[in-house]
Amino acid sequence: MSNILEIQDLYFSYDGKHTVYEAFDLSMKQGEVVCIVGPSGSGKSTLFELISHNLKPNKGTINVASFSQIYQDPYTSFHPTYTIINQIRDVAPLQGYEKLCEELNLDLALLEKKPHQLSGGQLQRCSILRAILMNPQLILADEPTSALDNITQLEVMKLLMRFLDRVGILLITHDEHLAKWCSDRIISLHVD
Repeated sequence: MSNILEIQDLYFSYDGKHTVYEAFDLSMKQGEVVCIVGPSGSGKSTLFELISHNLKPNKGTINVASFSQIYQDPYTSFHPTYTIINQIRDVAPLQGYEKLCEELNLDLALLEKKPHQLSGGQLQRCSILRAILMNPQLILADEPTSALDNITQLEVMKLLMRFLDRVGILLITHDEHLAKWCSDRIISLHVD
């Protein structure tokens, strides 16, 4: 099985003085969960910006298959004035969404609502729905449960893990217990 993410010899610095990544390598296959853990300022979100080509490495290569993203705050990842279903339709085909909603314990009626009408947990499940419907090989999940209470956090992560038969998950988290629970590998970043 070929890699869905291949990072080789990555160097990156914002200012040319303070190196965020130096000779960094990472490869991932479908079905894997890799967690990136570390304190604020250690480069976790920078890595996602590099993978999604929003930032350019100083040196090295990043090859990534099709990917979608799940963000920390579901309320900022949806436009406030449009219904959820219309926003999903804008970026992904809706084929099979009813079955996915069932898997995600997501009432179809919620998709006709606007983001502020849903709880954080419901909206984050809508984020997972959108990400899966985009048919990615890799999901970049940036602290997807940190804005949720403990019970909802676990529920959302269990739902996300159900899709490992079709995707790999690269997860940013500051929660080392969560990382140990769900990951195949943990990469710890540090602030110099």
